[in-house]
Amino acid sequence: MIETLRQRVDDLLWGQPATGMPPPQRLLMWPARFVYAVARDLSQGQLTLRAMSLVYTTLLSIVPLLAFSFSVLKGFGVHRQIEPLLYEFLAPLGEKGAELTSQVIGFVENVRGSVLGGIGLALLVFTVISMIQKVEDTFNHIWQVQKSRSFARRFSDYLSVILVGPILMVTAMGLLATVNSSAAMQAITAVEPLGSIVAGIGRLAPLALVVAVFTFVYAFVPNTRVHLRAALVGAIVAGTAWTLGGSLFASIVVGSTRYAAIYSSFAIAIIALLWLYLSWLILLLGAQVAFYVQQPGRLRYGQERLKLSITDIENLALGIMQQVGRGFREGHRPGFTQLAGELRCPARALEDITDQLEAAGLLVHTEDDTFVPGREPDHLAVADILAAVRSGQGEQDRPLAPVLQEARAAESRHLAGRHLGDLL
Repeated sequence: MIETLRQRVDDLLWGQPATGMPPPQRLLMWPARFVYAVARDLSQGQLTLRAMSLVYTTLLSIVPLLAFSFSVLKGFGVHRQIEPLLYEFLAPLGEKGAELTSQVIGFVENVRGSVLGGIGLALLVFTVISMIQKVEDTFNHIWQVQKSRSFARRFSDYLSVILVGPILMVTAMGLLATVNSSAAMQAITAVEPLGSIVAGIGRLAPLALVVAVFTFVYAFVPNTRVHLRAALVGAIVAGTAWTLGGSLFASIVVGSTRYAAIYSSFAIAIIALLWLYLSWLILLLGAQVAFYVQQPGRLRYGQERLKLSITDIENLALGIMQQVGRGFREGHRPGFTQLAGELRCPARALEDITDQLEAAGLLVHTEDDTFVPGREPDHLAVADILAAVRSGQGEQDRPLAPVLQEARAAESRHLAGRHLGDLL
């Protein structure tokens, strides 16, 4: 029954292309497709499972992460600015949020390198990097990327964010406070209706800061190239949902006395876990929206893997090598996004093929997530490309293996002398 209902919804939303619809219907169809796709992914359970996993990781890593930020900001004399940021995040917890903020800051202040020693400090760094790696793996799952950053890139990228991120955030908040308290701004707010407009903008400033942070996370964390437009749209959706969710959470959960009656002194921990889970889930849903904005062709299928025939795989393998070889000749290196656009195929469908070509030495995946040929195109045989993406393991043990071997030998003789350079 559920499968029949899902099929009917699929037919209703994707039965005809949106380009052939009247403008009003098209205007309603795109949001409906996005809402359906995100709801479908949420119902499959992967997002909720990963959000719960990140809650556990956050509990282990929040104090070490804040300790790093605290130590960096302390060098600039603005370490106390980390407390308002933490309180802003825990504001939906009401009075419990202020209490929890004081406790966490107390833990952070107790973390000293001289007390921890070399091994303790190394474990602290490992905990922080492990948390960010867990977040990257989750975002890579959403973006259908199978490869994580290399260890060298992981270490340099993660540490740069941990060290520079808090400074930029505190600097932005300081500039905002300075502008609001300046004499020119005071003179502007004294004139109506400019004062009401400035007050309205001031109320939107926290939302704008959240959207900016989410945009950076969506663009930086996945190990693939994310367009700024896609990251911004996902950040606006997630930032708005996070702000509204915080208000709703504060009014429903924190305002209820039943939790304190049931859980007693554990109530603050239970409420904090609920808010942490809701925050991670909203962040992951925004990442899912950003993925669909950049890859609208995946709206209908979501995380479902495409079923490719042998002919499809061979065509894509030749197409990948042709695009990479052409880029090599023209002086640029295509990545997954460009290959997917040129071949009109989702990037996820190309990953297994590029892995096989790379294992055969025909393709090189660079550190900046682009591709170059493994050899000069004029010395790269077409027959080798086809052989690389065919699974020939154990064929000699099958009854009809000689027939297949004879067919492939005839193909190899026919393609003798044909190289990738001929396809360019």
